[in-house]
Amino acid sequence: MSDNITPHSGNEDRAIPAELTWVDGLPYSSKFQDVYFSSDNGLLETEYVFLQGNDLPIRWQQADIKNFTIIETGFGTGLNFLCAAKLWLATAPEHAVLHFVSVEKYPLSLSDISTALALWPELSELSTPLIHQYESLMNTTSISLYNHRIQLSVYIGDATDQLARITHVADAWFLDGFSPAKNPEMWHSGLFSEVAKHAKPLTTFATFTSAGGVRRGLINAGFKVNKRTGFGKKREMLCGEFIGKPHG
Repeated sequence: MSDNITPHSGNEDRAIPAELTWVDGLPYSSKFQDVYFSSDNGLLETEYVFLQGNDLPIRWQQADIKNFTIIETGFGTGLNFLCAAKLWLATAPEHAVLHFVSVEKYPLSLSDISTALALWPELSELSTPLIHQYESLMNTTSISLYNHRIQLSVYIGDATDQLARITHVADAWFLDGFSPAKNPEMWHSGLFSEVAKHAKPLTTFATFTSAGGVRRGLINAGFKVNKRTGFGKKREMLCGEFIGKPHG
């Protein structure tokens, strides 16, 4: 799988800082009135929803894998990225490269992301290099990490607008972000259309939500959609793969 990278002028002119408060020691969006990750256990939530939901623990053990691209909606605290990076470094062949592409309309400040990631000391070996390059990432879009085994690109702005500007093709989608009920401006048909445009046969996706509008939008965009038991207090979540045509 090849991945095209388009020139980019940087993120600094489009950044709208996140409006963040701290509730019981956890980051909380004042704008969306929603949490950044599960109060049950954000790390286990990411592993269950996004890593297992996309079958990455199995897919990344293939000896012939050379590169892999994840595209994510909502970089947030970077927890999804760090969990994916940990799994990739532990399971993928050493010569293989992961490209993690994310879009984020309201990036966290360096201080806030540092405080948030301090909640996960078990990730400190991975979070420290990210924090050291975070301001560079915000200004230049893309950085290389972990002996060049992982490339991280974050595009700042509206998710649908930013996805329309990039040419990356996903092997897996992390459909994250705040709840569709609290952030309807992101979860709409235009977004699902862009998700499909950046997919290929057998591209997988996973998302924490099981909202009917999300399910129908993904089906209409050409994805086979499955429900599975959700994490923690969530009854259900969605996952599936791109088949290129509506699927009932």
